Amino acid sequence: MKLSQYYIPTLKEAPKDADIISAKLMFRAGLIRKTASGVYEWLPLGLRVIKKIENIIREELDKAGCCEVWLPVVQPQELWEESGRWAQYGKELLRFKDRKDSGFCLAPTAEEVITKMVAKDVSSHKQLPLCFYQFGTKFRDEIRPRFGVMRAREFYMKDAYSFAADEQSANEWYQKVYDAYVKIFERFGFKFKAVEADTGSIGGNFSHEFMVLAQTGENEISVCPQCGYSANTEKTEIQPPAAPAAAETLLEPREVSTPDKRTIAELVDFLKQPPEKFIKMLIYNADGNPVAVLLRGEDELNEIKLRKYLGANEAAKAGADTYTDITRSAPGFAGPLGFKQKAPAVKLLADNYVKTIVNGVAGANNTDTHVLNVNPGRDFEPDAYADLKLASAGDGCPRCGAKFDFTRGIEVGHTFKLGTKYSAAMNAVFLDETQQSKPMIMGCYGIGVTRVLAAAIEQSHDDNGIIWPTALAPFDICLIALDKEGEVKQKADEIYTRLTALGYGVLYDDRDERPGVKFKDADLIGIPHRLVIGRKLLPEGKLEYKARVAPKADFWTFDELEEKLNKVINISNAR
Repeated sequence: MKLSQYYIPTLKEAPKDADIISAKLMFRAGLIRKTASGVYEWLPLGLRVIKKIENIIREELDKAGCCEVWLPVVQPQELWEESGRWAQYGKELLRFKDRKDSGFCLAPTAEEVITKMVAKDVSSHKQLPLCFYQFGTKFRDEIRPRFGVMRAREFYMKDAYSFAADEQSANEWYQKVYDAYVKIFERFGFKFKAVEADTGSIGGNFSHEFMVLAQTGENEISVCPQCGYSANTEKTEIQPPAAPAAAETLLEPREVSTPDKRTIAELVDFLKQPPEKFIKMLIYNADGNPVAVLLRGEDELNEIKLRKYLGANEAAKAGADTYTDITRSAPGFAGPLGFKQKAPAVKLLADNYVKTIVNGVAGANNTDTHVLNVNPGRDFEPDAYADLKLASAGDGCPRCGAKFDFTRGIEVGHTFKLGTKYSAAMNAVFLDETQQSKPMIMGCYGIGVTRVLAAAIEQSHDDNGIIWPTALAPFDICLIALDKEGEVKQKADEIYTRLTALGYGVLYDDRDERPGVKFKDADLIGIPHRLVIGRKLLPEGKLEYKARVAPKADFWTFDELEEKLNKVINISNAR
């Protein structure tokens, strides 16, 4: 492709609202432009990368035995009501009505449509198992779109769905797709890790997230260095704490004045006690019902664990009015002493680590006052202890007890074991060998195609621009002619024709621009291999070759070009 005829509108500076490196480089390299908040135009260079990602995914899923379909992005309300998600999904589901006043939504996912499709045509165990996949636009009305295409409202993804007659077959299909994902991300050239994850609004029994490892990632991952257990910290289970090693004398509770000291940091400084000595109380609304949660001062509540423990669809921090009505004190001064007498109908839960606190500090349920020497078991007893905290440094693996390591990642794929959540609700049933009617067992598998592109940039870039993994690069070679006419132009035209005929993807910079502009653009858009033809080397029958990641250039003769180019590109493909 000749650059003089191609559309790559590069920018010297990224827009001010581009908040992460991938967004900045995608704008600057001419991959995307913004249409509205969280909605983007994909320009020719960006679309070429999208198609490369799509083709690799398609090849591996076809090998696994999946069938490609094309499902509608506009989906009827009644399907979502049948699954129970019309009311459950929340405001991210963009709902609207047509001219006949019928309700529809823009699909964020396709479980309802695919389940109903299979329910119409599959009735016997002999037709199972099946797995379908599609590529398509999705829409989730994010309240705060951010991170460029990472957290956009409109995005492009691959979603797949498996249907099986029994648990063994369902697990086999889950493993098939899981293995296909491993091959896909290896082919992308990613450093990645598959971790256990929360199933979220999709539902199901268990799931794995495929994380591209990058320090700019929005997700934190817990990794056990001993047994290999790994999970998103939202999902990470924590080994219950051991009892305190040494017996400490239990002191009598006494109140102390703590004027305007509401936060743990303020109290640590004021009372000269370590944060692990504090018992903080949070008030949450779980599906409209208040619940009180106790944590150590240094710990954070894992809202997903709380929601799962309560079996609630939603769990959100209560407002100040609810907090005051229940605790009879200003926010920051509530505690467990006498709480059940004040609010007997409110469930009181405590994280497992609260049990280890001896002579702790808690709110006195009286504004500007705290209580010293508070001890679980003696001074209060919660309704239940549970694993409710967010995993943090020092926590132990639930399987072997080793202390977690932590890293960051970008979610690019997710696999779910759905079970019968959708098939039972939507009557996707079959007759087994004994002619008994049973719901199909489902799996769901997604890859965020546009997120993959952004994650590739987050994981691989430098100060000059993008460094594409070879498999995802929009072109294999950037060919630069340093003159617009004469022998240099003639030789460059010849090389372009020659390499294109050999099947290489060549971006030929034949523009009437200064060499510095051409070199900067080549580095910015990140093509893996660069060939430069100029006046200095032409009399010697040579050109300049430089790999995007190499510190310096080499010089090749025109006669050895094909052999050497084939060698370096094959090496890159093998990495």
